[in-house]
Amino acid sequence: MTLRPKKSLGQHFLNSKHVLDQIISAADIKADENILEIGPGTGVLTEALITSGAKVVAVEMDERSVDMLKEKFSKEISASQLQLIRGDILAPSSFLLPPSFSIIANIPYYITGAILEKFLEHEPRPSRMVLLVQKEVAKRILGSLPGGEGKESVLSISVKSFGTPKIIATVPPGAFTPPPTVDSAILSIENISADTFSSEESSDVAIRFFFSIVKAGFAHKRKFLIRNLEILMDKDALKSLWGGLNLNEKIRAEDLTVEQWLQIATMGLSKKKSG
Repeated sequence: MTLRPKKSLGQHFLNSKHVLDQIISAADIKADENILEIGPGTGVLTEALITSGAKVVAVEMDERSVDMLKEKFSKEISASQLQLIRGDILAPSSFLLPPSFSIIANIPYYITGAILEKFLEHEPRPSRMVLLVQKEVAKRILGSLPGGEGKESVLSISVKSFGTPKIIATVPPGAFTPPPTVDSAILSIENISADTFSSEESSDVAIRFFFSIVKAGFAHKRKFLIRNLEILMDKDALKSLWGGLNLNEKIRAEDLTVEQWLQIATMGLSKKKSG
């Protein structure tokens, strides 16, 4: 059975063994490690994951792909090395993930942000991710890190507050069928956890407040950050907070480090609570 890519599903099937080897090398899979694969498509990456010794949960929207993969991996499914699920990865899960898992996937690029939000900002979180994404998105995620765009954004802060991103390699359009119109990149996000949000409040409360601060801070890029945050906190509290962190009142959202954003959110939540 030949599977023709569907544009509506953002399908670009990986056809490069070299890139596949780079993904598997970056994944550093251990025997019987639990892997979530999003959008297995033709099963090229699925096969490599299984060969590496992983136990794979593969979630696919395309019924044609599911039917083909059921036949291709019938032995692995019977041996419980592969669990194949037809469904939307962004919908409420009808399946359970193990307590510890990683995400290794060639994801549809148009849902990159939604996938990162779902699996970083909410439970269950993977311990790490290795994803094929658009090169420019990967550079934006790195922000001020080497290989990044030099400035922070809501996206870069969202990722860095939970883990450590790194570009493993650039991938040309010819590595896919059909070739996308842009270069791609293998993006690794290691050491994923919500530990940075530990506070007197629950981590869920701290995470929600953190992102309300970050999104408000970037709402009007031409305005100074302290002015943007006046919709969430009163001016006196902000001046006190800025003084405590020794921040210039003319600093803009893109110039803060992730650590400074976390400090602002932690102190801001404390002042909000006491106020």
